[in-house]
Amino acid sequence: MPVINRIAGYSEEMTAWRRHLHAHPELGFDCFDTASFVAERLKEFGVDEVHEGIARTGIVALIRGQGDGPAIGLRADMDALPIDEATGAEHASTIQGKMHACGHDGHTTMLLGAAKYLCETRNFRGTVALIFQPAEEDGGGGGVMVEEGIMDRFGIGQVYAIHNAPGFPAGLFMTGPGPVLAAVDTFHIHVKGVGGHAANPHETKDPIPCTVAIVQAINTIIPRNIYARDEVVVSVTQIHTGSAENIVPDKAYINGTVRSFDPKVQDQVEARLKEIVAGQAAAFGITAELAYDRHYPATVNDVAKSEFAAEVARDVSDQVIYQEAREMGAEDFSYMLQARPGAFMMLGQGEGPGLHQPDYDFNDEVAPIGASYFVRLVERAQPVE
Repeated sequence: MPVINRIAGYSEEMTAWRRHLHAHPELGFDCFDTASFVAERLKEFGVDEVHEGIARTGIVALIRGQGDGPAIGLRADMDALPIDEATGAEHASTIQGKMHACGHDGHTTMLLGAAKYLCETRNFRGTVALIFQPAEEDGGGGGVMVEEGIMDRFGIGQVYAIHNAPGFPAGLFMTGPGPVLAAVDTFHIHVKGVGGHAANPHETKDPIPCTVAIVQAINTIIPRNIYARDEVVVSVTQIHTGSAENIVPDKAYINGTVRSFDPKVQDQVEARLKEIVAGQAAAFGITAELAYDRHYPATVNDVAKSEFAAEVARDVSDQVIYQEAREMGAEDFSYMLQARPGAFMMLGQGEGPGLHQPDYDFNDEVAPIGASYFVRLVERAQPVE
Protein backbone atom coordinates (compact mmCIF):
# COMPACT_ATOMS: atom_id res chain seq x y z
CA MET A 1 0.00 0.00 0.00
CA PRO A 2 1.94 3.05 -1.29
CA VAL A 3 1.44 5.53 1.52
CA ILE A 4 3.76 8.48 1.08
CA ASN A 5 6.90 7.64 3.06
CA ARG A 6 7.20 11.06 4.64
CA ILE A 7 3.59 10.89 5.84
CA ALA A 8 4.16 7.38 7.17
CA GLY A 9 6.90 8.98 9.23
CA TYR A 10 4.29 11.23 10.83
CA SER A 11 2.35 8.25 12.18
CA GLU A 12 3.21 8.64 15.85
CA GLU A 13 2.65 12.38 15.72
CA MET A 14 -0.68 11.97 13.96
CA THR A 15 -1.78 9.37 16.50
CA ALA A 16 -0.95 11.81 19.29
CA TRP A 17 -2.99 14.56 17.61
CA ARG A 18 -5.94 12.26 17.07
CA ARG A 19 -5.98 10.93 20.60
CA HIS A 20 -5.74 14.43 22.05
CA LEU A 21 -8.76 15.44 19.98
CA HIS A 22 -10.58 12.26 20.98
CA ALA A 23 -10.05 12.97 24.67
CA HIS A 24 -11.39 16.52 24.32
CA PRO A 25 -14.59 16.35 22.23
CA GLU A 26 -16.80 19.34 21.51
CA LEU A 27 -20.29 19.57 20.03
CA GLY A 28 -21.90 21.50 17.22
CA PHE A 29 -20.59 24.98 16.56
CA ASP A 30 -18.82 25.12 19.95
CA CYS A 31 -15.53 23.62 18.74
CA PHE A 32 -13.41 26.35 20.33
CA ASP A 33 -10.63 24.23 21.84
CA THR A 34 -10.55 21.93 18.82
CA ALA A 35 -10.23 24.88 16.45
CA SER A 36 -7.50 26.37 18.63
CA PHE A 37 -5.56 23.09 18.53
CA VAL A 38 -5.95 22.89 14.74
CA ALA A 39 -4.90 26.51 14.22
CA GLU A 40 -1.81 26.04 16.40
CA ARG A 41 -0.70 23.00 14.39
CA LEU A 42 -1.32 24.79 11.08
CA LYS A 43 0.78 27.77 12.14
CA GLU A 44 3.56 25.42 13.27
CA PHE A 45 3.53 23.80 9.82
CA GLY A 46 3.90 27.19 8.13
CA VAL A 47 0.65 27.60 6.22
CA ASP A 48 0.42 30.94 4.47
CA GLU A 49 -2.88 32.11 5.94
CA VAL A 50 -5.19 30.95 8.74
CA HIS A 51 -8.71 32.36 8.71
CA GLU A 52 -10.59 31.59 11.91
CA GLY A 53 -14.11 32.20 13.20
CA ILE A 54 -15.96 31.13 10.06
CA ALA A 55 -19.29 29.57 11.02
CA ARG A 56 -18.28 30.50 14.58
CA THR A 57 -15.40 28.04 15.01
CA GLY A 58 -14.57 26.95 11.46
CA ILE A 59 -11.16 27.48 9.87
CA VAL A 60 -9.93 27.91 6.32
CA ALA A 61 -6.13 27.75 5.95
CA LEU A 62 -4.30 28.45 2.71
CA ILE A 63 -1.11 26.86 1.42
CA ARG A 64 0.35 28.34 -1.76
CA GLY A 65 2.28 26.22 -4.18
CA GLN A 66 4.67 26.94 -7.05
CA GLY A 67 3.21 29.48 -9.44
CA ASP A 68 -0.26 30.70 -10.20
CA GLY A 69 -3.16 28.35 -10.41
CA PRO A 70 -6.60 27.49 -9.08
CA ALA A 71 -7.57 26.64 -5.51
CA ILE A 72 -8.63 23.16 -4.43
CA GLY A 73 -10.60 22.63 -1.21
CA LEU A 74 -10.02 19.77 1.22
CA ARG A 75 -12.54 19.44 4.04
CA ALA A 76 -12.56 17.81 7.49
CA ASP A 77 -15.25 18.00 10.19
CA MET A 78 -14.34 18.60 13.85
CA ASP A 79 -17.43 18.07 16.02
CA ALA A 80 -18.30 15.12 18.26
CA LEU A 81 -21.56 13.50 19.42
CA PRO A 82 -23.59 13.68 22.67
CA ILE A 83 -22.75 10.11 23.73
CA ASP A 84 -21.17 8.65 26.89
CA GLU A 85 -18.03 6.82 25.76
CA ALA A 86 -17.65 3.11 26.54
CA THR A 87 -14.34 2.24 24.83
CA GLY A 88 -12.26 2.06 27.99
CA ALA A 89 -9.33 3.46 26.00
CA GLU A 90 -6.56 5.44 27.68
CA HIS A 91 -7.42 8.32 25.39
CA ALA A 92 -11.17 8.09 26.07
CA SER A 93 -13.26 11.24 26.34
CA THR A 94 -12.58 13.33 29.42
CA ILE A 95 -15.96 15.05 29.09
CA GLN A 96 -19.04 13.17 30.24
CA GLY A 97 -21.77 12.95 27.64
CA LYS A 98 -19.53 13.82 24.70
CA MET A 99 -17.38 11.59 22.50
CA HIS A 100 -15.95 11.30 19.01
CA ALA A 101 -18.21 8.43 17.99
CA CYS A 102 -18.12 9.26 14.27
CA GLY A 103 -14.39 9.63 13.67
CA HIS A 104 -14.24 13.36 13.08
CA ASP A 105 -11.11 13.38 15.24
CA GLY A 106 -9.61 11.08 12.59
CA HIS A 107 -10.84 13.22 9.71
CA THR A 108 -9.24 16.29 11.25
CA THR A 109 -6.00 14.39 11.85
CA MET A 110 -5.81 13.18 8.24
CA LEU A 111 -6.18 16.72 6.94
CA LEU A 112 -3.57 17.99 9.41
CA GLY A 113 -1.16 15.30 8.20
CA ALA A 114 -1.73 16.35 4.61
CA ALA A 115 -1.27 20.00 5.57
CA LYS A 116 2.10 19.33 7.17
CA TYR A 117 3.37 17.49 4.10
CA LEU A 118 2.05 20.09 1.64
CA CYS A 119 3.70 22.88 3.61
CA GLU A 120 7.03 21.05 3.44
CA THR A 121 6.95 20.12 -0.26
CA ARG A 122 4.63 22.59 -2.04
CA ASN A 123 4.82 20.34 -5.08
CA PHE A 124 1.74 21.84 -6.68
CA ARG A 125 0.65 25.06 -8.31
CA GLY A 126 -2.03 27.42 -7.16
CA THR A 127 -3.51 27.12 -3.67
CA VAL A 128 -4.80 24.49 -1.29
CA ALA A 129 -7.68 25.60 0.94
CA LEU A 130 -7.87 23.45 4.07
CA ILE A 131 -11.44 23.56 5.41
CA PHE A 132 -12.02 22.55 9.05
CA GLN A 133 -15.73 22.80 9.80
CA PRO A 134 -17.84 22.55 12.96
CA ALA A 135 -21.37 21.19 13.36
CA GLU A 136 -21.55 18.41 10.80
CA GLU A 137 -23.61 16.22 13.13
CA ASP A 138 -26.17 18.86 13.92
CA GLY A 139 -26.46 22.37 12.58
CA GLY A 140 -25.08 22.08 9.06
CA GLY A 141 -21.78 23.85 9.68
CA GLY A 142 -20.69 23.05 6.13
CA GLY A 143 -23.70 24.88 4.79
CA VAL A 144 -23.03 27.85 7.06
CA MET A 145 -19.44 28.07 5.82
CA VAL A 146 -20.72 28.09 2.25
CA GLU A 147 -23.30 30.76 3.13
CA GLU A 148 -20.52 32.85 4.66
CA GLY A 149 -18.79 32.81 1.27
CA ILE A 150 -15.76 30.57 1.58
CA MET A 151 -15.95 29.29 -1.99
CA ASP A 152 -15.84 32.73 -3.58
CA ARG A 153 -13.66 34.34 -0.90
CA PHE A 154 -10.89 31.80 -1.35
CA GLY A 155 -11.47 31.03 -5.02
CA ILE A 156 -12.16 27.35 -4.44
CA GLY A 157 -12.92 25.58 -7.71
CA GLN A 158 -13.32 21.98 -6.55
CA VAL A 159 -13.70 20.32 -3.17
CA TYR A 160 -13.13 16.87 -1.62
CA ALA A 161 -13.71 15.08 1.69
CA ILE A 162 -13.15 11.69 3.36
CA HIS A 163 -15.32 9.79 5.83
CA ASN A 164 -14.15 6.68 7.66
CA ALA A 165 -16.09 3.44 7.20
CA PRO A 166 -15.85 0.83 9.96
CA GLY A 167 -16.72 -2.70 8.93
CA PHE A 168 -14.82 -2.42 5.63
CA PRO A 169 -11.18 -3.47 5.10
CA ALA A 170 -8.66 -0.93 6.35
CA GLY A 171 -7.38 1.12 3.44
CA LEU A 172 -10.33 0.36 1.13
CA PHE A 173 -11.50 3.47 -0.76
CA MET A 174 -15.12 3.66 -1.94
CA THR A 175 -16.91 6.28 -4.01
CA GLY A 176 -19.08 6.59 -7.07
CA PRO A 177 -20.72 9.03 -9.49
CA GLY A 178 -23.84 11.00 -8.65
CA PRO A 179 -25.80 10.69 -5.39
CA VAL A 180 -23.95 8.79 -2.66
CA LEU A 181 -25.80 9.89 0.50
CA ALA A 182 -29.41 10.86 1.02
CA ALA A 183 -31.16 14.10 1.80
CA VAL A 184 -32.50 14.10 5.35
CA ASP A 185 -35.80 15.65 6.45
CA THR A 186 -37.53 15.57 9.84
CA PHE A 187 -41.24 15.67 10.60
CA HIS A 188 -42.93 16.65 13.88
CA ILE A 189 -46.63 15.98 14.40
CA HIS A 190 -48.48 17.43 17.39
CA VAL A 191 -51.88 15.81 17.99
CA LYS A 192 -54.20 17.81 20.25
CA GLY A 193 -57.34 16.46 21.90
CA VAL A 194 -59.19 16.87 25.19
CA GLY A 195 -58.01 14.83 28.15
CA GLY A 196 -59.96 13.49 31.08
CA HIS A 197 -60.64 10.54 33.35
CA ALA A 198 -60.05 7.15 31.70
CA ALA A 199 -63.31 5.89 33.27
CA ASN A 200 -65.22 8.45 31.21
CA PRO A 201 -63.63 8.41 27.74
CA HIS A 202 -66.88 9.70 26.19
CA GLU A 203 -66.17 13.04 27.84
CA THR A 204 -62.74 13.31 26.17
CA LYS A 205 -61.31 13.62 22.68
CA ASP A 206 -58.67 10.94 22.94
CA PRO A 207 -55.53 11.72 20.83
CA ILE A 208 -54.24 8.15 21.01
CA PRO A 209 -56.49 6.51 18.37
CA CYS A 210 -55.73 9.38 16.01
CA THR A 211 -51.99 9.02 16.68
CA VAL A 212 -52.12 5.29 15.95
CA ALA A 213 -54.04 5.93 12.73
CA ILE A 214 -51.55 8.57 11.60
CA VAL A 215 -48.60 6.23 12.14
CA GLN A 216 -50.34 3.39 10.32
CA ALA A 217 -51.12 5.67 7.38
CA ILE A 218 -47.54 7.00 7.26
CA ASN A 219 -46.38 3.42 6.74
CA THR A 220 -48.43 3.26 3.53
CA ILE A 221 -46.67 6.22 1.88
CA ILE A 222 -43.81 4.27 0.33
CA PRO A 223 -45.68 1.17 -0.91
CA ARG A 224 -48.72 3.06 -2.18
CA ASN A 225 -47.62 6.58 -3.13
CA ILE A 226 -43.97 6.39 -4.26
CA TYR A 227 -42.72 4.74 -7.45
CA ALA A 228 -41.02 1.48 -6.49
CA ARG A 229 -37.69 2.45 -8.11
CA ASP A 230 -37.43 5.75 -6.23
CA GLU A 231 -35.22 5.16 -3.21
CA VAL A 232 -36.77 6.64 -0.06
CA VAL A 233 -37.12 5.80 3.61
CA VAL A 234 -39.85 7.13 5.92
CA SER A 235 -39.37 6.11 9.55
CA VAL A 236 -41.43 7.03 12.61
CA THR A 237 -38.90 7.15 15.44
CA GLN A 238 -40.75 8.66 18.40
CA ILE A 239 -44.28 8.56 19.85
CA HIS A 240 -44.90 10.27 23.17
CA THR A 241 -48.18 10.54 25.04
CA GLY A 242 -49.85 9.82 28.35
CA SER A 243 -48.77 9.95 31.99
CA ALA A 244 -50.88 7.40 33.92
CA GLU A 245 -53.18 4.40 33.42
CA ASN A 246 -56.31 6.29 34.53
CA ILE A 247 -55.85 9.46 32.49
CA VAL A 248 -56.79 10.04 28.86
CA PRO A 249 -54.06 12.44 27.67
CA ASP A 250 -54.83 15.68 25.94
CA LYS A 251 -51.98 15.52 23.43
CA ALA A 252 -49.52 13.25 21.63
CA TYR A 253 -46.33 13.76 19.65
CA ILE A 254 -44.99 11.87 16.62
CA ASN A 255 -41.49 12.35 15.23
CA GLY A 256 -39.67 10.76 12.32
CA THR A 257 -37.20 11.05 9.47
CA VAL A 258 -37.38 10.96 5.68
CA ARG A 259 -34.37 9.97 3.55
CA SER A 260 -34.43 10.44 -0.23
CA PHE A 261 -32.38 11.51 -3.26
CA ASP A 262 -34.84 13.40 -5.47
CA PRO A 263 -36.45 16.73 -4.48
CA LYS A 264 -39.62 15.62 -6.29
CA VAL A 265 -39.83 12.63 -3.95
CA GLN A 266 -39.36 14.95 -0.97
CA ASP A 267 -42.28 17.01 -2.26
CA GLN A 268 -44.43 13.87 -2.62
CA VAL A 269 -43.70 12.68 0.90
CA GLU A 270 -44.31 16.08 2.46
CA ALA A 271 -47.60 16.51 0.59
CA ARG A 272 -48.80 13.05 1.59
CA LEU A 273 -47.90 13.65 5.24
CA LYS A 274 -49.95 16.85 5.22
CA GLU A 275 -52.93 14.98 3.79
CA ILE A 276 -52.63 12.14 6.30
CA VAL A 277 -52.34 14.42 9.33
CA ALA A 278 -55.23 16.65 8.29
CA GLY A 279 -57.42 13.76 7.24
CA GLN A 280 -56.94 11.63 10.35
CA ALA A 281 -57.43 14.62 12.64
CA ALA A 282 -60.72 15.40 10.91
CA ALA A 283 -61.80 11.76 11.12
CA PHE A 284 -61.30 11.71 14.90
CA GLY A 285 -62.66 15.20 15.53
CA ILE A 286 -59.45 16.64 16.99
CA THR A 287 -56.61 18.79 15.68
CA ALA A 288 -53.12 17.87 14.50
CA GLU A 289 -50.28 20.00 13.20
CA LEU A 290 -47.37 18.95 10.98
CA ALA A 291 -43.98 20.65 10.89
CA TYR A 292 -41.80 19.33 8.04
CA ASP A 293 -38.17 20.45 8.14
CA ARG A 294 -35.76 19.91 5.26
CA HIS A 295 -32.23 19.51 6.53
CA TYR A 296 -29.15 18.35 4.59
CA PRO A 297 -29.66 17.85 0.85
CA ALA A 298 -28.43 14.73 -0.91
CA THR A 299 -24.66 14.38 -1.23
CA VAL A 300 -24.08 14.29 -4.98
CA ASN A 301 -20.64 13.63 -6.44
CA ASP A 302 -19.66 15.29 -9.69
CA VAL A 303 -19.19 12.44 -12.18
CA ALA A 304 -15.82 13.59 -13.55
CA LYS A 305 -14.46 14.54 -10.12
CA SER A 306 -15.53 11.22 -8.61
CA GLU A 307 -13.74 9.36 -11.42
CA PHE A 308 -10.67 11.47 -10.75
CA ALA A 309 -10.90 10.80 -7.01
CA ALA A 310 -11.01 7.06 -7.65
CA GLU A 311 -7.94 7.30 -9.90
CA VAL A 312 -6.07 9.16 -7.17
CA ALA A 313 -7.12 6.59 -4.59
CA ARG A 314 -5.52 3.88 -6.76
CA ASP A 315 -2.22 5.74 -6.34
CA VAL A 316 -2.50 5.18 -2.60
CA SER A 317 -4.28 1.83 -2.24
CA ASP A 318 -4.78 -1.37 -4.20
CA GLN A 319 -8.30 -1.55 -2.75
CA VAL A 320 -10.61 0.86 -4.58
CA ILE A 321 -14.31 0.41 -5.36
CA TYR A 322 -15.84 2.81 -7.85
CA GLN A 323 -19.51 2.21 -8.57
CA GLU A 324 -22.96 3.71 -8.17
CA ALA A 325 -23.89 3.03 -4.56
CA ARG A 326 -26.36 5.03 -2.48
CA GLU A 327 -26.59 4.99 1.29
CA MET A 328 -29.40 6.47 3.39
CA GLY A 329 -27.03 8.28 5.74
CA ALA A 330 -26.62 12.03 5.30
CA GLU A 331 -23.74 14.52 5.26
CA ASP A 332 -23.54 18.29 5.27
CA PHE A 333 -20.61 18.11 2.83
CA SER A 334 -23.58 18.07 0.45
CA TYR A 335 -23.75 21.87 0.70
CA MET A 336 -20.15 22.19 -0.48
CA LEU A 337 -20.83 19.83 -3.39
CA GLN A 338 -23.83 21.97 -4.33
CA ALA A 339 -21.54 24.99 -4.44
CA ARG A 340 -18.60 23.37 -6.25
CA PRO A 341 -17.87 20.11 -8.12
CA GLY A 342 -16.02 17.48 -6.12
CA ALA A 343 -16.30 14.07 -4.51
CA PHE A 344 -17.01 12.45 -1.18
CA MET A 345 -14.83 9.40 -0.44
CA MET A 346 -15.29 6.61 2.11
CA LEU A 347 -12.20 5.01 3.68
CA GLY A 348 -12.45 1.58 5.30
CA GLN A 349 -10.96 1.27 8.75
CA GLY A 350 -11.33 -2.44 9.52
CA GLU A 351 -13.61 -4.45 11.75
CA GLY A 352 -15.05 -2.96 14.91
CA PRO A 353 -18.05 -1.12 16.31
CA GLY A 354 -20.01 1.04 13.91
CA LEU A 355 -20.39 4.79 13.77
CA HIS A 356 -22.38 6.56 16.51
CA GLN A 357 -21.85 3.70 18.95
CA PRO A 358 -20.39 4.30 22.44
CA ASP A 359 -17.62 1.72 21.91
CA TYR A 360 -16.48 3.05 18.52
CA ASP A 361 -12.95 4.38 18.05
CA PHE A 362 -11.12 5.59 14.94
CA ASN A 363 -8.35 3.32 13.62
CA ASP A 364 -5.14 5.36 13.77
CA GLU A 365 -3.46 3.08 11.23
CA VAL A 366 -5.55 4.48 8.37
CA ALA A 367 -4.78 8.15 9.08
CA PRO A 368 -1.59 8.18 6.94
CA ILE A 369 -3.57 6.54 4.11
CA GLY A 370 -6.18 9.30 4.17
CA ALA A 371 -3.53 12.01 4.42
CA SER A 372 -1.67 10.53 1.43
CA TYR A 373 -4.90 10.55 -0.59
CA PHE A 374 -5.48 14.23 0.18
CA VAL A 375 -1.91 15.05 -0.91
CA ARG A 376 -2.16 13.08 -4.16
CA LEU A 377 -5.43 14.85 -4.97
CA VAL A 378 -3.65 18.18 -4.80
CA GLU A 379 -0.54 17.10 -6.69
CA ARG A 380 -2.51 15.47 -9.51
CA ALA A 381 -5.21 18.15 -9.76
CA GLN A 382 -2.72 21.03 -9.80
CA PRO A 383 0.65 19.68 -10.99
CA VAL A 384 3.66 21.92 -11.25
CA GLU A 385 4.23 22.85 -14.88
